[in-house]
Amino acid sequence: MIQGFKEFITKGNVIDLAVAVVIGGAFTAIVNAVVSSIINPLVSLFFEADAAGNFGPTVTNIYGNEVTFPIGDLISAIISFLAVALVVYFVFVLPMNRYKEHQAAKNPAVEEETLPSEQELLIEIRDLLRKNNTV
Repeated sequence: MIQGFKEFITKGNVIDLAVAVVIGGAFTAIVNAVVSSIINPLVSLFFEADAAGNFGPTVTNIYGNEVTFPIGDLISAIISFLAVALVVYFVFVLPMNRYKEHQAAKNPAVEEETLPSEQELLIEIRDLLRKNNTV
């Protein structure tokens, strides 16, 4: 039972997923700080913020009110996703793949003896039965 649990835990997918969740959660604060302190001000250079602090293209609706499409939030979300994905890949996935390749090189897979197919077995049985019947 312990051996099965050990094999389950050491599978690359489980470790990759656990690390990605933990690091993604911790890295979110850093990414949000970078986006709010650098990216949002850069975007606001091109678009004026509305009363709620949203910035993006402003359109007047049919009632005469101005509506702002907050593309700053969209850009922030895209940058956050890409930053987390890059960090997870280069810090965790790539080294884990290299580790797996290293382990595979240390312990090359032994080719198992291929068993005959059902058809080959049936032919062999038929031939043996013919041989026994003729004797």
